Amino acid sequence: MPESPSARLVFANRDFRLYLAARFLAAIAFQMTAVAVGWQVYDITGDPLFLGYVGLAGFLPAFLSTLPAGLVADRFDRRRILIACLGVQAAGALVLLGLALSAHARVAPILWVVALVGMSRAYLAPASQSLLPLLAPAEGFTRAVALSSSSMQVAMIAGPALGGLLYAFGSAVVYAAAAAMVAAAAVAALALRTPLIARVAAAGLGGMLAGVHYVWSRKDILGAISLDLFAVLLGGATALLPIYARDILHVGPAGLGLLRGAPSVGAAAMALLLAHRPLEHRAGAKMFAAVAVFGIATIVFGLSGSFPVSMAALVVLGAADNVSVVVRQTLVQIRTPDQMRGRVSAVNWMFIGASNELGEFESGLTAAWFGTVPAVVIGGLGTLAVAALWAWRFPGLRRIDRLGEAPK
Repeated sequence: MPESPSARLVFANRDFRLYLAARFLAAIAFQMTAVAVGWQVYDITGDPLFLGYVGLAGFLPAFLSTLPAGLVADRFDRRRILIACLGVQAAGALVLLGLALSAHARVAPILWVVALVGMSRAYLAPASQSLLPLLAPAEGFTRAVALSSSSMQVAMIAGPALGGLLYAFGSAVVYAAAAAMVAAAAVAALALRTPLIARVAAAGLGGMLAGVHYVWSRKDILGAISLDLFAVLLGGATALLPIYARDILHVGPAGLGLLRGAPSVGAAAMALLLAHRPLEHRAGAKMFAAVAVFGIATIVFGLSGSFPVSMAALVVLGAADNVSVVVRQTLVQIRTPDQMRGRVSAVNWMFIGASNELGEFESGLTAAWFGTVPAVVIGGLGTLAVAALWAWRFPGLRRIDRLGEAPK
């Protein structure tokens, strides 16, 4: 497929390439760590509820930190925030390494580290997301979003697979490799040359809540991020993958890594397709259709007892989810002024990023109540219901044609 002029313009930007490298390495490290923590906690306890506790430990500090993090991103140097958060994540990986090397592994210290990393991710997300429009040319921004998304998805493919393979040598090897990768990401962030922009965001509660008020006033953005919130909350089965790998599909830690990476295979393929062939027409309707496909694929995965079928369902799930990701990120970044971008990105991450961890808690809780397979199927059915309800509740979002235009 020939490369478009706008795609070449995006790739020619040195700082955009460094930005992608930093996010890519940090994402690989996070995914590797998630595989190791999930398997280690389930191995210690044998209880699916504790997998939910891992998600809750990541969610609560992130949720409580999100709005302050958005204000910080709009008042201070976003590059320095990025570097500081990567430093915290590297330190967290080193602490997990120390715990893994200790004689008696316990769950509580692992959960504290997960909580610390969750808090750092809350500050990293709005700072890094609001940097992208400053690094990518305006005429190629939609493609830059898709390229950034595809690099993240490739990391989510490589990270879980690599984490699962390295876990065969022990969790300490996974944590050591993750710490090295986050350190390399910090070095890439140090080399970024970002433009100096005067920050005028007001301090205090009013300034912190300005992003919430802005999102509430823009029903197109509110509908897109809340749709993703409930789709991820209800349809996410990631927390239960260790159970599927060990007790249902019987594929071990390496198979767990492949299962965790499968959604990203589909997402990366879709992101690359959208980078070359952006959603030119009926973007809103296509997003709703993709969320419905996400729900159906979740149900298929939940009912499957075959490893190939489960992998295929997760690939389709990831491809469908990426359509929603690209639409949402483009709406948020293009339709938000720079002085508000950090706080709006924080609200976006609060809805989406933190909901991954909350969705893991919901999955662990429903699995403990109803069983693993019913929990996943119920989540998929809930996603279908949400897609239908949101299509009715946000008709303007459904009618969006081109992402650069206001909804009619």
